Amino acid sequence: MKNHLPNAVTCLNLFAGCLALCNIFAGQLETAAYLVGLAAAFDFADGLLARALHASSPIGKDLDSLADVVSFGVVPGALLFHLLGQAAGGLPAWLPYAGFIVTIFSALRLAKFNNDTRQTDSFIGLPTPACTLVVAALPLILAHDTFSLTSLILNPGVLLALTLLLSGLLVAEIPLFALKFKSLTWADNSLRFVFLILAVALLLLLGVAAIPLAVLLYVVLSVVRPSFG
Repeated sequence: MKNHLPNAVTCLNLFAGCLALCNIFAGQLETAAYLVGLAAAFDFADGLLARALHASSPIGKDLDSLADVVSFGVVPGALLFHLLGQAAGGLPAWLPYAGFIVTIFSALRLAKFNNDTRQTDSFIGLPTPACTLVVAALPLILAHDTFSLTSLILNPGVLLALTLLLSGLLVAEIPLFALKFKSLTWADNSLRFVFLILAVALLLLLGVAAIPLAVLLYVVLSVVRPSFG
């Protein structure tokens, strides 16, 4: 029974991803973005449950990756496809399909994670939920016209550059810390606390526009983390 609870939460992650896809097809990108956030919350919760119940299993691990490839692989690809379609204008009709490069690299990243023994307590390359949160933030920024960034976000060159950057980070050999707290002491978690404090400050100052910056901060802090001891 204890194995079924984390798996049920994983299935909720998958369901949220499917609902996000339905909303993307309907052109409701803002709703899809909120559903991505819900999927990410379920993805975080299933891991917490599995650790709390000591209920990890090969099936749970595979199910988690299968859910993630939809919620954090197909969904960001579909969002980028839609945004590139809006931005392409007179550019080649095939251009929006480039958004699915993120889907391909997300699948590669998830397969790599499942077979890489180095990624037990940390990550090598950008986790797929972090990548997807960057993409999902774009329609939210557009919906609220945050800081008048519409022309920048709907620039096909910017969207293509972002697609390639995120795809590269997904499989890059860059060690990134995990937000797993084994204790609440500053000494053991100084890097995590610094990230959370700065990320919350960015969100309070910039709103949804802070999400891509928070992910960038996560990568930068991971690179400089030796200075945190």
